[in-house]
Amino acid sequence: MGAMSVWHWLILLVVVALVFGTGKLRNMGKDLGGAIRGFKEGMNDPADPAKKETLPPKEQR
Repeated sequence: MGAMSVWHWLILLVVVALVFGTGKLRNMGKDLGGAIRGFKEGMNDPADPAKKETLPPKEQR
C-alpha cells in the first residue's frame, strides 16, 4: 500500500494533463530544459577573469 503502482502513475498523469493542458506542460518542460542548460553552461565557464566579458561602465549624468 506504500508504493504507487503503474496504474496510479498513469491516472495521475492523465489528471495533471487534464488540469494543466498539454500546451502548458510542454512550455514548462521547455523552460525547465532551458534552465538546466543554462546552469550547465554556467558551471562549464572557465574561472579565468580575463576571458569573461566585462560590462561597460555606467555613464554619469
